[in-house]
Amino acid sequence: MRVDTQGLEIVRGGNATRLKWHCLRRQTRDPLFSAEVMQAGLALGASMELDLRVRADGGFVVLHDPDLEGETTGSGLIAEKSADDLRAVRMKGDSRRLIFSENLAAMLQSAHPEALLQFDMKDDYDCIGEKGIAHLAVHFQNIAASVIVSGASLDLIVAVKEKLPQLKRGIDPTNKLVEIYRNQGLKAVETDLLADMRGPTEPDTIYLHWPLILQAAKEGLDLIALCRSEDKLVDAWTFTLKDPQNGFSDGEWRDFSALLAMKPSQITTDEAPATERAWLKRTAGRA
Repeated sequence: MRVDTQGLEIVRGGNATRLKWHCLRRQTRDPLFSAEVMQAGLALGASMELDLRVRADGGFVVLHDPDLEGETTGSGLIAEKSADDLRAVRMKGDSRRLIFSENLAAMLQSAHPEALLQFDMKDDYDCIGEKGIAHLAVHFQNIAASVIVSGASLDLIVAVKEKLPQLKRGIDPTNKLVEIYRNQGLKAVETDLLADMRGPTEPDTIYLHWPLILQAAKEGLDLIALCRSEDKLVDAWTFTLKDPQNGFSDGEWRDFSALLAMKPSQITTDEAPATERAWLKRTAGRA
């Protein structure tokens, strides 16, 4: 049986840009944070992202919100719940069990060598603390797949670097850069981003919202080229087709083409296979 590898990357002019599966979804109709989709992606060598929230016992659970009400059948703050408190909680809609960090460690042992799993840490270092970092060190010290730990908390990423230097690291300065852009302009954005890239986190990847990338480019600042000049990869998030069945609208095509021409390392999307199909359809017959 042919293995479906669609939705892994787009190749343009000899340059490959990976399509990262946002929230462990290969397509929007997949359930949020699906263990089944993650297993398929790990087998294929996909790039995927999940969110982690710290538990009261120092471990983590794969959820986005700080409280349980939005995504699950439970209630209350996740940071106040232990693994035992969460075992009976289910995801809304389909009653799936929650994914704990201990589950992730086991699943990653048999991953394809090109698989990349992003742990997007939704809590800061003050919340996670040494207990959470120690948990990561115990469970992810000898994993087979590539893991990148990302977050907005620079103190947290520094702590990860010190305890788990073998893991890749990413930072997302988007919110800060947008504020700087509004108040001080693009030159200040460039200065601040350079300082972060040269700072103590020593990041491998910079996560940037794609509209910020395109707006800066219109005004003469290529943020992706700036990151590449510092030997950093760039993830442009999150570009999702409004109509996956029919592909790009003209506006989406202009934006996506401009973004891809800047050669980001990967583009985050909720519709990876549809994006690849739409790209191939638009570029059919071109050299």
